[in-house]
Amino acid sequence: MKARVFVTLKPSVFDPQGQTIADALHAMGYSGIQDVRQGKYFELDIEASSLDQAQAMAAEVADKLLANTVIESFRVEVDPL
Repeated sequence: MKARVFVTLKPSVFDPQGQTIADALHAMGYSGIQDVRQGKYFELDIEASSLDQAQAMAAEVADKLLANTVIESFRVEVDPL
């Protein structure tokens, strides 16, 4: 199964890279962009007997390694191959 993990900074955490990107977009004339938050994206190929098991494994990996849960949140999506 294929799991996708999206990791983003929590809303209360200042995002200097996102702010730099937003500033650059404004300078390029994209005045409709209000805010930018940067993050990380991971794809995991998981061998599991069910979607629930794959979801649990991906969430555990994200919680233990892929995300710093003090300042980041994550979201997991799983699709069967």
